[in-house]
Amino acid sequence: MINLSVRYLQPPHGDGDKPDRPDRPGSRTAPRGDELPYQVEVWDESGTAPEFVIAVTVNSSVGYAAYYAAARAYPGRIITLSCDGLVLSRWTGQVH
Repeated sequence: MINLSVRYLQPPHGDGDKPDRPDRPGSRTAPRGDELPYQVEVWDESGTAPEFVIAVTVNSSVGYAAYYAAARAYPGRIITLSCDGLVLSRWTGQVH
């Protein structure tokens, strides 16, 4: 069993390096965990349930890159790329 945890890197608040600024309209901020819709999962060897999540991202291009990398890194395993729970692509793990 693999134990995974997600950690978000954030600058310390009130350290005196930069003054606190209110968010400006149009400014870009890092997405929260619930705003990362693309997910790449590696399924267990029987193909019945996801074993672990290998990537989560807000960007579809990064999601597809992680999906293709996972298919190469885990030959013979089922890999899925989903967005908000809808499976966009599935590698069946068939090795030639």
